[in-house]
Amino acid sequence: MSSGNPKQTVLSGFAEVAKALAHVHRLEILEQLAQGERSVEAVSERVGLSIANASQHLRLMRAAGVLSSRRDGKRILYGLSDPAVLDALGALQKVAERNSAQVRDVVTSYFHARDALEPVSRKELARRLDDDLVTVLDVRPSDEYAAGHLPNAINIPLRELKQRLREMPISREVVAYCRGPYCVLAFEAVALLRDRGFRVRRLEDGFPEWKAAGLPVE
Repeated sequence: MSSGNPKQTVLSGFAEVAKALAHVHRLEILEQLAQGERSVEAVSERVGLSIANASQHLRLMRAAGVLSSRRDGKRILYGLSDPAVLDALGALQKVAERNSAQVRDVVTSYFHARDALEPVSRKELARRLDDDLVTVLDVRPSDEYAAGHLPNAINIPLRELKQRLREMPISREVVAYCRGPYCVLAFEAVALLRDRGFRVRRLEDGFPEWKAAGLPVE
């Protein structure tokens, strides 16, 4: 056992994890990896970073224990090390929502402007799925849908939604979801569908939180 102060050692470890989360690009990367494992190249493309820059962020988060990695042939695949990473991100969101004027302004001016209705909870959606009362719409890109999605969810990526409205049953309520509670894809989808006469609400968060809660996925 180290002769140093054990409390300071533990707090230092906490600080390393916090430091690993303290960058906007790393938070974007975590949102991507919460959908499923990705290579450095895939992360680079999705987040809009150079491969070298993306690799640096990934290595730093892996060293802090936030990410895990495994070899798949010639590629290294990265993923979240633990579902508790989502809890940490959720806690950050709550603190910012309650105490950051900048965050509150954006939530009001952008997110609430597109959907001010109370979102559907995971528990409520699970019950409605069991009773076959809703159509579930996944507006993420098709590769994320293929990696895992809610049961019986229809996948229409947001960029295709306007052209594929005929595939949506207008007589049933729709619940849309994407990557997480502040993923703009679901908000934009809700605004579009309401404008076209659909009864639509959002899931309270996204696929990663649904999966982490132990709810069924396909």
